[in-house]
Amino acid sequence: MSAATLLAVGLSLVSAVAYAAAAVAQERLASRGPGTGLLRLLGTGAWWSAVGLNAAAALLHVVALKYGPLTVVQPLGALTLVAAVPLGARAAGRRVGTAEWRGTALTLLGLAALLVTASGPAPERVLSLTEALAVAGTTAALIGVLSRPGARPGLRHATASGVASGVASALTQTVTVAATDRTGAGLSVAEVVVAVLVAAFATGGLLLSQTAYRGGLGAPLAVVTLSNPLAAAVIGLTLLGQGLRGGASGVLLALAGAGVAARGVFLLTRSPAGPVDDEEHPVAAVLALEPGTATAEPALVPRRPEQPGHLTAR
Repeated sequence: MSAATLLAVGLSLVSAVAYAAAAVAQERLASRGPGTGLLRLLGTGAWWSAVGLNAAAALLHVVALKYGPLTVVQPLGALTLVAAVPLGARAAGRRVGTAEWRGTALTLLGLAALLVTASGPAPERVLSLTEALAVAGTTAALIGVLSRPGARPGLRHATASGVASGVASALTQTVTVAATDRTGAGLSVAEVVVAVLVAAFATGGLLLSQTAYRGGLGAPLAVVTLSNPLAAAVIGLTLLGQGLRGGASGVLLALAGAGVAARGVFLLTRSPAGPVDDEEHPVAAVLALEPGTATAEPALVPRRPEQPGHLTAR
């Protein structure tokens, strides 16, 4: 693993912990009661601390995208769920359950396999304006199909939201690498266009996430967490030359790792037996950041990049 990739992994780890800590703090604020409004939150030091943590985590994620391939940085977004387990349990004054430990172990094992196969040098290639527009058009069409009206939209909207976030991260990496690798000041016209596309997909992901969790939280959140890095990986592998190591064996290992990590994520995002805003469920801390959930009213902090709606959705 190159030094640049190690730096990207380290930044992603710190970013995930920061997002998880902010989510737990926000969940604790949300659990104080439904009457907590914006003006009251603005006067709360804990809320501003969560804002600062989210801002720092977002910045770390952007820097990680500068030094690490999408195929490495994006899957590490699942570590926010992993970090939320012990942090949320500690905040709730209880022990981590057996199923939660199993989900954590499977997620870490699967991510380790992905890191072994996806490790590579710092990203150098960026999307051209034509490629960025083609990606944007294809993604918009896919989102349109997935978000069409109909019965049981939760998983479809969750998939669309995750895809929008993954594409936003891919486009963010293009802007970051292009802007930092040249000597001229300011952004070029192409980079401005790509930045506008990032904002558009981030906003679309945010709106889709508001409907994705209405019929339940566990499965849609898992779909978002998994479709996000998948969308980014498709772009990284097909357009940015971020291949997998080890040939056929590497591909098989990556697929196995993805499957194991997916199982771990589903365990971590399994809906609690009680109400979905039960503060004793550690993943409720992450769900508190999602608009449209039971605790969404006071959750006014920027969202983590691996989730839809953030400008650098991881």
